[in-house]
Amino acid sequence: MNYKDTLNLPKTGFSMKANLPQKEPGILKKWEETGVYAELRKARKGNKKFILHDGPPYANGHIHMGHVLNKILKDITLKFYSMNGFDSPFVPGWDCHGLPVEHQLFKELGISKYDISQIDFRKKAQDYALRYVGLQKEEFKRLGIFGRWEKPYLTLDSSYETAIVRSFGKLVKKGYIYRDMKPVNWCTKCETALAEAEVEYANHTSPSIYVKFNVKNPEKLSYQTPNAQRHRPTHLLIWTTTPWTLLANVAVAVHPDKDYVFLEAGNEIWVMLETLAESVMKKFAKPITIVGKTKGSSLAGVICEHPFIRRDSRVVTAGYVSSVDGTGCVHTAPGHGQEDYITGKKHNLPMIMPVDAKGNFDKTCEDLSGINVHEANPRIIKRLGENGVLLFSENITHSYPHCWRCKSPIIFRATDQYFMRIDHDSLRQKMLKAIKEKVSWHPAVGESRISAMVAERPDWCLSRQRYWGVPIIAFRCVSCKQTILDAALIEHVAKIVEIEGANAWFARKVEDLLPKGAKCPSCKNEHLAKENDIIDVWFESGVSHQAVLKKELELDYPCELYLEGSDQHRGWFQSSLITSCALDGSPAYRDVLTHGFVVDGEGKKMSKSLGNVISPEDVMKKYGADILRLWVASSDYNDDVRLSDEILARLADAYRKIRNTFKYILGNLYDFNPEKDALAPEKMEEIDRWMLSRLSSVINEVKENYGKFLFYKVFRSVYNFCVYEISSVYLDILKDRLYTFKKDSRLRRSAQTTLNEILVALIKILAPILPFTAEEAWQELGRCPTKEQSVHLAAWHWKKDELLKWKDEALDKKWSKILEIREVVLKALEAKRSEGAIGGSLDARVVLFGENEKMNKFLEENARLFPSVFITSEVEVAGSKTENLNKADNVPIMISVGKASGKKCARCWNYSKSVGTDARYLDICSRCVKTVS
Repeated sequence: MNYKDTLNLPKTGFSMKANLPQKEPGILKKWEETGVYAELRKARKGNKKFILHDGPPYANGHIHMGHVLNKILKDITLKFYSMNGFDSPFVPGWDCHGLPVEHQLFKELGISKYDISQIDFRKKAQDYALRYVGLQKEEFKRLGIFGRWEKPYLTLDSSYETAIVRSFGKLVKKGYIYRDMKPVNWCTKCETALAEAEVEYANHTSPSIYVKFNVKNPEKLSYQTPNAQRHRPTHLLIWTTTPWTLLANVAVAVHPDKDYVFLEAGNEIWVMLETLAESVMKKFAKPITIVGKTKGSSLAGVICEHPFIRRDSRVVTAGYVSSVDGTGCVHTAPGHGQEDYITGKKHNLPMIMPVDAKGNFDKTCEDLSGINVHEANPRIIKRLGENGVLLFSENITHSYPHCWRCKSPIIFRATDQYFMRIDHDSLRQKMLKAIKEKVSWHPAVGESRISAMVAERPDWCLSRQRYWGVPIIAFRCVSCKQTILDAALIEHVAKIVEIEGANAWFARKVEDLLPKGAKCPSCKNEHLAKENDIIDVWFESGVSHQAVLKKELELDYPCELYLEGSDQHRGWFQSSLITSCALDGSPAYRDVLTHGFVVDGEGKKMSKSLGNVISPEDVMKKYGADILRLWVASSDYNDDVRLSDEILARLADAYRKIRNTFKYILGNLYDFNPEKDALAPEKMEEIDRWMLSRLSSVINEVKENYGKFLFYKVFRSVYNFCVYEISSVYLDILKDRLYTFKKDSRLRRSAQTTLNEILVALIKILAPILPFTAEEAWQELGRCPTKEQSVHLAAWHWKKDELLKWKDEALDKKWSKILEIREVVLKALEAKRSEGAIGGSLDARVVLFGENEKMNKFLEENARLFPSVFITSEVEVAGSKTENLNKADNVPIMISVGKASGKKCARCWNYSKSVGTDARYLDICSRCVKTVS
């Protein structure tokens, strides 16, 4: 007789081969057709909110792995909170203005901003940005990201542009905004000012020179240098890596409280900081002969000669003068550095700015006119040498600021710009207090990082000399040249922008932007001009809390979470903090979570030049989106996240093991209806109750780690549970009960009750991480009429008391001990199999003996469990120690393995003395006879 038909073999349409690249688009289409996201919003409406505000990516280019990491982390977070009953909508956004879009579009068009009118370019830029919004939107959706994709927020929408203008107007009214000429980060290639957040640091080779500044009035120093002769030339030594800035030099700064020495150098006296004298003179290969000493404050007022221009350079004091590098005498050009500017203001120094927007010297520089500042360095060094004031010159490689967009080295250049005061109305202190007391930072180091940045940051340079963005709403009087920043005028323009968008500023004449009777508040002239600068894109995204969180009814302000890359401590986190604290007195967020950058398998930055870039599209074509999501979830994103073909292959293997667990459990639930067939815990087998206890622990563990945003720990818990506890132990033990017992027997239904709970739990736990696979398994499970149409509409139904009902610590302890014994037995079985004494484990008879009374009692009490746990035909607990028992490792038992007695049952494959005792079925055991008869 063929007994195969009498067995309850697994049946399921859930395939082992995932085919995710082929299946996922179909699942995505089904979600869209059934409106799963809209249904989720309805289902959670009125519940407690959890709002994650999306930091807008730039609308240019395809998405890259950095986008993938960021958006999937957000989606996992929101899917978890939604499944826990929170109303967690996701409104995606795009940053549509600024250099990222402008730079790329000019590159595509093959022109510069001088070849096209501003209004014509703005029309092209809008089309360009919207094109990439549409493209990126589809790419994000393909990742399984849920959100309000049909109505995202765009910084180019007139409603958003209006919020920018009104936020600026409120800051003007509060006294935060001013215009001034001072040095800013300047990109000569993009021809615009840059904010701190738009500056990147990279290695750069610069000239490093030491120059003598001759003292014009050495008699002022003579009483401090008794060993020096009055007639000996005296020089202050300066060091610089930007020789071109010497053209704007007006002073030499020294530290007021530190000691300066006078060194004999041939017929000259050189002045420098005492602590640096040894290293400096060593560079010149000269001995140190000190002929005098004084405090830096005593040098104040000394007049030096500029090394190649007929101009005085005054010695002034400054507390920032370093004693780590240089000479302690700092070349000072107020037009080319923030500290120099502050020193210039303090000491009433002139500001000289001989450099134009392209980084070329102007006509005041005579033979250097029209030459780029970096190209001028060799000429300047040559001139210093000819003048006999160059002491030393070499090239050094050091960290230097570059433009974030075009990657060119920048300069510091004094220009007229609009700024936001950071110390007005105690704003800096408010921000530092908010960082410490009102925001939770994940990881915690984020707090100290952003605190240090806020504590030291200068006023915010808001203006940009570019085409594509929201204008700075300011006017200038044509007559007296006064800048007019007026909140009422700004609100008047805001109403126009609300209807026509920001293009109105550039398309309308100035008189069409002003209310009737508008005049210069200073000279009362009615002839006004409009400002041409646009506002920093970081200000645009930085007021998203005003434009989006406050405006959208489904959102909330302040929101719960900002989640972005760690570079946003100096970017969006900071711009949002500045504007929200200035406008509302408190931060726009309660929690901030940061992640690292995506790097290759060796930890190197991904770049086209290195050929190590991995595209999301390529990965999805090969593996599917769920493998990309698993990569994100399995990574400790506090650090940079590695990605390589090897890592993806390893994750695909891990995924297969989880999928195999799904498949096996689904296959054994084909005839199980939980509403009819589920058993109460008290009617279930002990091992099944133990697995529910273990499941309750896993649920608590993953819920805690989801709440802490530790998704890699969630994955680790689930993976270990699936592979090591469910598949390797529990399912292995269950096979006999599932396959050979009667379909509706209590023992089989007990196993199925636990398997059903495990599967539902695993599907729900993994739904935020593997939304496509979870949906596929959920649909395959779909027998219960009350089940939600999508797993993503389901809730985590486990209440604390239900999990406590499952939890049984005594069982956990007991089964932990049983599994220790099982490991020892499996090792002994494998040894006998290797010797050829047995074939499979069911061929075996195991004899156990406890080495102490406590262990022997434990073995006797649980002897009935052991055959199924060890998957052997017989297990005997010996009453006494015999010679053929061998000592086990790590567990106080002795063990022997031999051949099982009886015959092998043709149906269940167990050896039994009952095989052949029933004349109707001579080749099966009595247990199987009862099942088939």
